Order: sequence, then structure tokens, then C-alpha cells
Amino acid sequence: MKRLPIVRILALAAIGCLLTATHGLSMEVVRWTGCGITKKAFMLEAAKAYKKATGITIALSGGGATKGIRAAGAGKADLGGSCRISLPDQFPAEEGNVYMTVIAWDALVPVVSAKNPVDSITTQQLKDVLTGKITNWKELGGPDKKILVVARKSKISGVGYMTRKIIFGDPNVDYAADALLVKSSGPLENKIKSDPAAIGVTGVSSANKRVRAGEPIKILKVDGHEATVANIASGSYPTFRPLYLATKGQPSGKAKDFIDWLLSPEGQKVIEQAGTVSVAQGAGLKAKYRYWENTSHITNYDSLP
Repeated sequence: MKRLPIVRILALAAIGCLLTATHGLSMEVVRWTGCGITKKAFMLEAAKAYKKATGITIALSGGGATKGIRAAGAGKADLGGSCRISLPDQFPAEEGNVYMTVIAWDALVPVVSAKNPVDSITTQQLKDVLTGKITNWKELGGPDKKILVVARKSKISGVGYMTRKIIFGDPNVDYAADALLVKSSGPLENKIKSDPAAIGVTGVSSANKRVRAGEPIKILKVDGHEATVANIASGSYPTFRPLYLATKGQPSGKAKDFIDWLLSPEGQKVIEQAGTVSVAQGAGLKAKYRYWENTSHITNYDSLP
């Protein structure tokens, strides 16, 4: 009997081990790109749960809501994560073929350093702070110290666009002339927590992750309401907004499979366990939300509770 060379034996053994290790596991990957707030709201937990349930990997990369929408529209990502709606009329080439699916509800929250004694602000005061009409913390019951407004640089970023739409009703409002403008929510939140004189607006999901991690950042009450899950779900906290997944055209293929799973009771439970308001928990918010636009590009608008 002819004996196999030792090198061939080792090679066959290695192949056998590899086949054993990967047997039954899907090598399929779904590409997701989008905003950090959506990622922190549910995507990290959802990707992990989906991999466990199906063996399919959701590859996550950041870059912001606008990048998420446009990457999906260009076919560079299977899914885009966004905390703003697509704007097909304004940007037909970049966003005209993008469809959005509401997955959960979030809220825009004013945040300050945990060292700042101010705990609450009214909607009107927040407007006046952001536009530079209120410039000192003593006007809000705080110390005699100049307010530093920290804001997103882009007016079409997820936070930049939706803050202007929800708080001012005008996506073109200019903030205080001396505001510190930053490119994303990460630098904004880092500046807030390190400077007791600073204030900014971010997503509650992102801010809550930092609070739970013990970082020195505080979410302000707005009009006397705390940004709790219950208050966001009921609409009591006034700056609630939808969170979306974007697709090129109507969802199909592996993108649709993931969206369908995420909107199923199993997927929605993952969202709730992440501390984010699910579609079911937010029943009734559709009627209360006054800032819908481009609803023909929202795949599940008619079926939202």
C-alpha cells in the first residue's frame, strides 16, 4: 500500500479541521453603514442577536446618517442607519432612490456636564441658548458663566437636521455665531462631559450609553419631562423622533430579511432590551409626530401603530 507524503497528510488534516469548524455556519455578510446614534440605539445588540439566530454577520461601519443613506442608495452598503429621513427632493441624485423603514423611536436631548447644577430647561430656553439669545448660565439658574454651545457642523446631519426641524420647525436655522461646531456626535458628547460651561444636543440612546457607563454627562429635563423610555414612548418628552434603516429601493434580499427579523417580536425585544423605544412601545407616536416628510419613501408608514 502506497503511503501518502507527510505534507499531504497535514494539508488534508487542516482542510478537514476548517470544514468542521465552519460546517453549518453561513459566510453571508450584510453591510451596514450609518449614524452612531442608531448604532448605539439598537444595531450593536441587533447584529449580535441576528448572528446568533441566523449565523449571518452584520458588518457595522460608521460615518453618520447622511453617509448611511447615501451609501445604501449607491449600493455601497446593504443597509443605512439614520436618525433623519431621506431628502429625495433636495438631493435627487444622492437620496432619490432611497427608501426608509422605521425601526424604533429615539429622542433629541440637551446634555451638559454632570458638574453643571442645571437639571432642566424649557423648549423656549433651549431655542434661545442655541441661537445665542441666552448666553449665561445664570439666566437658567446656574452659575455666572458664559454658555458654550456645541453643535453639529452640518445642517443635514441626523442631529443637525432633526434638531432644527423639531425644536425650531426650520431646517435652515443658524446657531449662535460663537458656537463650537463639530463633525459628529462623538466629539460633541466628549466636549460636553469635559466642559461644565458647555451644552449640546444629541440622541438619547447615545447619551444614555455614556450615563450608564459612568461618564460625567447629564441629560436635561425638557419642559419638566425626563427622557425616560416611558416618556419618550408616550410622547411626553417633546423631542422624540423615528430611527430608520435605509435601503436602495424597496427592501429586498438579505436587507429585507434583516429588516423583517428586526420588526418581528424577537427583533423588537432586542431593541427594548437595549433601552430603546420599540415600534410597539411607541404605538400612538405616529399621530403625535408633527415632522413627517417624504412619507412615500417610508416603507412601513401606513402600518405604523
